[in-house]
Amino acid sequence: MSGSAPFRPLSVRAPTLCDVTFPAPGPAAPQLNGVNRPAPGPAADEGLARRLRALACTAPLHDLDVRKANLAGEYGVYAMAEVALAVIDLVTLNMDFDTGADHEEIVAKVLPRVAAQTPGRPAGEHERVARWVLENLINVGSVDRGFRAVYGTFTTDGEYVRRDYDFKLIEEVPGAGGSVYLRATDEAVNVLVGALDTDVTSAQIAAEVKLEVLINRGRLADAQLAAEQARYRTVQYAETLRRTLDATRRNVRAVDWLETVPDMINEALDHVADRYRHENAILTNIRKARDETEEPEHKRRAAELVDIVKDCIRRHTQLQSRLLEAGPLFRAEQDRQAFATPVARAGLDLYGQLVAPLLPLPAEQALRVTDAFFAQGTGLRTPAAVRVGDLVEMLLTPPVEREHLGAEMPEPDLVATPADSRFSEAQFDAATALLDLPADAPRRLSGLLAEARRSDPELPYLVALLAVHAASPPVGTAYRQGEQQLLFAVDDGTELADPEFGGADLIVGTALLDAAGMAADRSEVA
Repeated sequence: MSGSAPFRPLSVRAPTLCDVTFPAPGPAAPQLNGVNRPAPGPAADEGLARRLRALACTAPLHDLDVRKANLAGEYGVYAMAEVALAVIDLVTLNMDFDTGADHEEIVAKVLPRVAAQTPGRPAGEHERVARWVLENLINVGSVDRGFRAVYGTFTTDGEYVRRDYDFKLIEEVPGAGGSVYLRATDEAVNVLVGALDTDVTSAQIAAEVKLEVLINRGRLADAQLAAEQARYRTVQYAETLRRTLDATRRNVRAVDWLETVPDMINEALDHVADRYRHENAILTNIRKARDETEEPEHKRRAAELVDIVKDCIRRHTQLQSRLLEAGPLFRAEQDRQAFATPVARAGLDLYGQLVAPLLPLPAEQALRVTDAFFAQGTGLRTPAAVRVGDLVEMLLTPPVEREHLGAEMPEPDLVATPADSRFSEAQFDAATALLDLPADAPRRLSGLLAEARRSDPELPYLVALLAVHAASPPVGTAYRQGEQQLLFAVDDGTELADPEFGGADLIVGTALLDAAGMAADRSEVA
């Protein structure tokens, strides 16, 4: 939005997810058809739910005209719902199968309609209105940029339950090169055609049959409206298939490519072939009507109908090419995702990578590193006042009287941690001294256990644990922390002969680490 004036008159927040709510009766609402069902059957209640969902999709548009009175300025003369319908229409017609509508292009195209409502107002105000309507259709400011409607239905048992209906009208999708496109959702198309959430395929066939009947009867004015609805359904049908292919690119396991998607692709190919033949026949009839009529108005409408049907044919041709690419796309994505190399994420060793290199440094140099690390590693800091209204309320709140030293701190109730370790500190020291072997003189585990048993009956258990742990020494940790030596244990196949333990008679020894080489490697990595 660079180069445009900021929308400073906006004084209220954008609608949140819970803007659209349908009030429902309480649990004791009177029944209309006996004690179990308020309607003749489940189909009747489902029909009511579909109408409530269709009504919810139009509620954000009506809400624009309600909230325009809260804007800082004289914006009551603007028909915001009319502008919103124009925006949805522009986004729908500018969508392609792979891309969407450009944000700035939509604002530029809707400006003439906004300016026509108030010709005497400045152009900057017209642009602010257009941007405000577009941002509210996207629902900028909410968590997931969507709307939510709450409605009630009856279950088969006659119980009244509330349900949430989440939907979007215009959504932002990422494009190539980091760009962002706008796409109209199925709910937005339903708002344009004034229909319920019906099956897209049957709705498109019905729209084109209606179009053909109107053309044959010579009612070109009504035929133009039917042609526009048929084009909307074409866009909606392509959008359904595009979402399926996008889900395949993200994760082939999330889409049923065994039965559902192949059936849908075959059905779509048959549908596109039928629509292509049907639309070419309609196009021939429109051209015939255009050439035979003598009235200028009929010629103009026939020419507009030709452009609309040509656009439908173009979209169906593009859709057919994408459908033919769906099978190879699935196989390529399956191979790519199945044989993709797992992403290697190196773990962070705070001691070896942060603390150990900083300890020899002066405090002035070390503070710069620690400040940078904790500034990036502790996450975002939520400001105390997110909105201007919160800041004003904080400033107008009188200060709370406090004592000079503050409130009295309660005395903590400390409980001593019980010593539940099996071995004492003296036993740990004895085992460590016993395993402190020269680098050139390793010993058998059996000899270490016999020596430990002579000094303490419990000590062999600790020595055995440390020896088994040394069978898989933490070489990487010792390398990063700059250790000088490392205890190791190796199994050479000799069986352990001991009255208390069984297994392998490990060779236990001490390995010297190259401290200078490790320090040089750490400096090179840093």
